[in-house]
Amino acid sequence: MDERRGKRRPDGRPARKRQRPVQQQDPRRRNQESRRQKELEMRRQIRRRKKRRKRILILLLLLLIAVIAAGIVLWIRYGPSREEADKNEYFGITDTSQVGLAIDNQIPDVKSMKEGSEVYLDFDSVHDYVNQRFYWDSNENRLLYTLPDRTLSIPAGATEFESEDGTQTRDYEIVKVENDTVYLALDFVKEYTDMSLDVYENPDRAVIVTNKEENHARVSKDTEVRILGGVKSPILTEISKSDDVVVIEEAGSWMKVRTVDGYIGYVKSNTLEKAEKQTRKSEYEEPEYTNIQKDYKINLAWHQVTSQAANENVASVIAGTTGLTTISPTWFTIQDTNGNITSLASSAYVDAAHQAGLEIWGLVDNFTNQVDTLAVLSNTQSRANMISQLITEAQNSGLDGINVDFEQITEEMSDHYIQFIRELSVECRKNQIVLSVDNYVPGFTSHYNREEQGIVADYVIIMGYDEHFAGSEEAGSVASIDFVREGITETLKEVPKEKVINGLPFFTRLWIESSSGLTSQAIGMQEAETAVANAGVTASWDEETQQNYAEWTADGNTYKIWLEDEQSLEAKLKVMQEYDLAGAAAWKLGFEKSGIWELISRYVNG
Repeated sequence: MDERRGKRRPDGRPARKRQRPVQQQDPRRRNQESRRQKELEMRRQIRRRKKRRKRILILLLLLLIAVIAAGIVLWIRYGPSREEADKNEYFGITDTSQVGLAIDNQIPDVKSMKEGSEVYLDFDSVHDYVNQRFYWDSNENRLLYTLPDRTLSIPAGATEFESEDGTQTRDYEIVKVENDTVYLALDFVKEYTDMSLDVYENPDRAVIVTNKEENHARVSKDTEVRILGGVKSPILTEISKSDDVVVIEEAGSWMKVRTVDGYIGYVKSNTLEKAEKQTRKSEYEEPEYTNIQKDYKINLAWHQVTSQAANENVASVIAGTTGLTTISPTWFTIQDTNGNITSLASSAYVDAAHQAGLEIWGLVDNFTNQVDTLAVLSNTQSRANMISQLITEAQNSGLDGINVDFEQITEEMSDHYIQFIRELSVECRKNQIVLSVDNYVPGFTSHYNREEQGIVADYVIIMGYDEHFAGSEEAGSVASIDFVREGITETLKEVPKEKVINGLPFFTRLWIESSSGLTSQAIGMQEAETAVANAGVTASWDEETQQNYAEWTADGNTYKIWLEDEQSLEAKLKVMQEYDLAGAAAWKLGFEKSGIWELISRYVNG
């Protein structure tokens, strides 16, 4: 039989496969198998959880690193710096002989030095920042300081000087000259200045305060003072809770302050309590500059005198005046650079004016003779000579006052000019002579130092005219109302009203515009009205200038004139009355209309 067909039973049917008996599984084995499956599943779950946790931990770690990195970046950008400023550099100290200076609310660029315990500051800085009354005579290498009744004179290198109490001695050189720089001992400066002076070390520095009132605040918590307002700015110094600082200004969330020991920088506003104004305590006594103040309003007129013969006309010149209190003849002028003067003074003139009830203030100018004003004023001996001659002339002729009319004073001359006024005031004070000083309308003449004039002189006179003058590029009024008002208000910012006299013009300018250019001539009040009448035109009121204005054409030329008359002067007098000034002055006698005096007298005395 084919074996491939398999075995068969005898009946020919295929033989059945023998079935093995089925064994029944053991329950224990089934449980074990189930447990193994569960354990495997648990292990797989644990492995999955571990992987998830690992991934989460990695993510958290990366996030933490990112946060830390961001924090570092933010700290670098916005976190407060601990960098400390170079204090020597801050105070401008470059060698051990120098001293840093804090003067009021600034750290100025100054020259300073220290010798032993004495601190010296260069003269220019003393003059500019501390006390302008100190004057250096470079010709004689001598320091001058003018008081109400005398002038101190101290040569370089001296430790002594003469005062009203005799010879005064100091244990240091008061003035030193090093490498062409003049230095003043700050202890000496303090004797004649209302200031506080404190000296500190590490680095060497001096703190000068001249401000009388300042805003003080108490520190509410320990903090740093930085050079600028920002946490990245270098630290100047640290201050503690309850320390006192001077608040200079607010800068957003920062305050600019000055510490007691002279650092000027910024602190956060929330580290300070509310600032309060405080007056600096001082034992300094200001010298008393006594003045002559009349118990009436001044009504002055200048009298232009060019020769002795002109003095003889005084009676006729003042005959038509009403209410005039003072006459100022142009008698004196500088003759040469030695301070000599030419004089047209006349005792007979003075006697005649006194008999008419007038005071006489002799005028001295610097422009009649073409003399170098700087050469005169910058030399102490020349100033002294001029003052001596003026006082002698005043005494010999019986003058009541001296009127100083120095014009075209440049900034280079200014310190010498005001020193001359100081020195002249001493001699006038000693001899009971009224001192008045003429000034342009303020604008570009701050160097005339009206404030100091207002202290040492008896009267400060505003020359309230020449708004447009002979050299002007355009025609215009000599004294429009706005020009007059500005002159008064600006002067009153520096000089008390009891000393301010305003000058009025008795003249105007007739302007001529021709093909060759612009020219003008100064003419009196009556002559001006005559010129308008002869031209056949009528002047009309100009509201802007508060003057009557006329314009006409003749011979191919255009003529323009802003009249000074009763109406224009009354407008000016009303402004003067509004500010309650010490009086009026007029340039010049002979240019006025006869009826003008009653108008002036009414306003001056009313």
